[in-house]
Amino acid sequence: MADGELASKREPTTVVSPNIGLVNKQTIQVGPRWAVIGIFLILLFGALYLSRDFVLPVVFALLFMLVLSPIVRVAKRRLGLWEPFTAGLLVFGTSLLILGSFYAFSGPIAQIAENTPRYVEAVNREVSVLRERFMTVREAGQQAKEATANGGGATPPEDVVISGPSLLGNMAAIVPRIGASIGFALIFLFFLLSSGSLFYRKTIETFSSLSDKKRALSIAFEIETELSRYLFAITAINLCLGLAIGSAMALVGLPMPAVFGALAFVLNFIPYLGAIIGIGLVGMVGLTEFGTFPEAIFPPLLYLAITSVEGQFITPILVGRRLRMNAAAVFLSVAFWGWIWGVTGMFLAVPLMVCIKIIASYFDSLHSFVGFLAADEADEPASPPT
Repeated sequence: MADGELASKREPTTVVSPNIGLVNKQTIQVGPRWAVIGIFLILLFGALYLSRDFVLPVVFALLFMLVLSPIVRVAKRRLGLWEPFTAGLLVFGTSLLILGSFYAFSGPIAQIAENTPRYVEAVNREVSVLRERFMTVREAGQQAKEATANGGGATPPEDVVISGPSLLGNMAAIVPRIGASIGFALIFLFFLLSSGSLFYRKTIETFSSLSDKKRALSIAFEIETELSRYLFAITAINLCLGLAIGSAMALVGLPMPAVFGALAFVLNFIPYLGAIIGIGLVGMVGLTEFGTFPEAIFPPLLYLAITSVEGQFITPILVGRRLRMNAAAVFLSVAFWGWIWGVTGMFLAVPLMVCIKIIASYFDSLHSFVGFLAADEADEPASPPT
């Protein structure tokens, strides 16, 4: 019987009252189990939202630890390298990669930020053209609008639109905060990797029974294996996608094609929404550079075609059936973690979903939840023979 049912169906206890004699006294009944779980989840997600500046670097460090721990163990076992030495090399290489990426793309990104008013103006111009074409079917509304409009200055001034320097100023205010979070995550990652299997041992020691210890160890190693496989596969796929997008944008004459290739690489870690954001950015720049809607529509259509081929054919084959997820569950996870942690939460949505799915698979009571997260095997394409 469940714990909640035991708590709510306890036997009444008989006590002796000095004045009345024998009376029945009911124990305090605990509320339904689902209500307790619901209250716990509300408090948990509220705490994650309020402490996101601290929790996000910790989560990133733990995820990278799961991905890079096999490298540290292999270097120790086969090459005899000291764990802190290998951890230092990995963290230093990651730091150089992050700093090099910021340096390489800081100039083009600043240029895009400075040209943001032009992009917004081009989009507004096209929206105005489309609105004027549909004015004939809304003559009554147009007449009412003209009757209430001011005499001469109905058009808002252009300086109301966000300008380049203010956007750069906002970026300059955010960059130190992002840098501090990245630095904290890298330092914590170094300590996690340099300790070898100490983190796993200390975690397992918190469980009392031997079966719980074995289950926790199995969960840890399966998460490590599957998450490493997933992230390495997705990174390789996104790298090829970025090269394809950059080459395609160069062929159609879009400026800064390398920047759009890099953005495609980064944004594709966000399922569905990343492609939509990339298509919107390419469309805005295309409107500004080409001037007319028919010419500007070709780059976003090309972007959509490449990402559709990647999402529908390449990723399902290379990632593997075991790690494929229910599309609705993935979208819901991206929206939820984006709501909790913003854009960073969108990047973490799928890795967290992989971890939750693996953990839930070890509990019989959560098998239905695992079935909801998994993709429908009847709709999956066959994997290539190995």
